[in-house]
Amino acid sequence: VQLQASGGGLVQNGGSLRLSCAASGRTFSMYVMGWFRQAPGKDREFVASIRWNGDRGYYTDSVKGRFDISRDNAKNTVYLQMNSLKPEDTGVYYCAADLGTMAEPEYWGQGTQVTVSS
Repeated sequence: VQLQASGGGLVQNGGSLRLSCAASGRTFSMYVMGWFRQAPGKDREFVASIRWNGDRGYYTDSVKGRFDISRDNAKNTVYLQMNSLKPEDTGVYYCAADLGTMAEPEYWGQGTQVTVSS
């Protein structure tokens, strides 16, 4: 599986962005898909994930109620809608794919930069 993330950019505090991650391969619908982020000087952290059928998303506490993960298996794409963005959301966002729990994703995308100005 190859992953290509896009949609990052510069946005003001309180703004919104939607990230997309396009996946190659015919088995996309089998994978749990997720988003991680890495802020400058910090470790990469889990942000959100979604099960193969898209029926439920899982979120880290700091983004609950602001971010929404979704997927379109017909388009082999997973999305991350980010609302009410804060400066602490700044970082490089990576999409990931895994057949299991997303504890250690098997596949990673190249990352897209999100910068939230205060």
